Amino acid sequence: MLNSLRRSRQTDDAVFGKTIYGGSHEPVYGGVLSFMRRRLTRNLDGVDVAVWGIPFDAAVSNRPGARFGPQGVRRASAILEGDPQYPFRADPFERLAVIDYGDCGLDFGRHDETPWQIEAQASQVVDAGVTLLSIGGDHYVTWPLLRAHAKRYGPLALVQFDAHQDTWLDEEKRIDHGSFVARAVAEGLIVPERSIQVGIRTHAPDNCGLEILHGEDVAELGVVGVVERIKARVGDASTYLTFDIDCLDPAFAPGTGTPVAGGLSSREALMILRRLGSLDIIGADVVEVAPAYDHADVTSIAGAAVLQHYFGLLAEKKG
Repeated sequence: MLNSLRRSRQTDDAVFGKTIYGGSHEPVYGGVLSFMRRRLTRNLDGVDVAVWGIPFDAAVSNRPGARFGPQGVRRASAILEGDPQYPFRADPFERLAVIDYGDCGLDFGRHDETPWQIEAQASQVVDAGVTLLSIGGDHYVTWPLLRAHAKRYGPLALVQFDAHQDTWLDEEKRIDHGSFVARAVAEGLIVPERSIQVGIRTHAPDNCGLEILHGEDVAELGVVGVVERIKARVGDASTYLTFDIDCLDPAFAPGTGTPVAGGLSSREALMILRRLGSLDIIGADVVEVAPAYDHADVTSIAGAAVLQHYFGLLAEKKG
């Protein structure tokens, strides 16, 4: 009996872990869920990166459900923990102190307060010098996230993976997940000449000055060509990455509100992300994961893999 106890592995590292560095190595099918078993805490002391959920989907134009995205992505992320992270050949948590910061606190009956609550709560992390990786939620949440980051870093380059341009103009009080780019440009949060959209497969009335790589362009250019275009556009600017999961073809991401055929494969998208380590990434998100429309968690797994690649890039940068 005593030997059996000695061989037991720790569970619930998200709550009882002794350090915010290193892997947890607990069973992937049990324990309290946090993103990749990171410590659940609001203590930012000594933290390099914080993962934060934003369970909001009142701005969708089609199918709701992205409010469950943070839960779904966290659940799927458990299978990624405990081994050297492919394709980085290392555990990013040996270099990075990472926590799960929990979820944004929102009043479901006061959508008029939503953008300001997201911005204020995000600013608490960003202003502490911690890199914020957010899980949406629909794509509306990226607008207040950009506001929080631009206050600290100034106007940003935006690298957007998406099926939609999200450049539809609207009035200030309207809630719409298809307008965050137009708002960000109008407010001077992003620099259009340094910003690029990848995987676009729909039309909008205005490109707002951003470079556009359509889904067909990605296929013709290939991974290397797309990476070259991104790097040439962004240069050395402070960069925010936003990844709408509907950038992926519905075959790889059925669990989303507005799927569009003809998108990137998971492999293509992750290969592109893997090669963006030279960018000055100051914040990032993955949005529009709607687990209710998913099959076998494939969309949530893809969303978790996007975040895992963010970790790998940041860990390599820290060196």
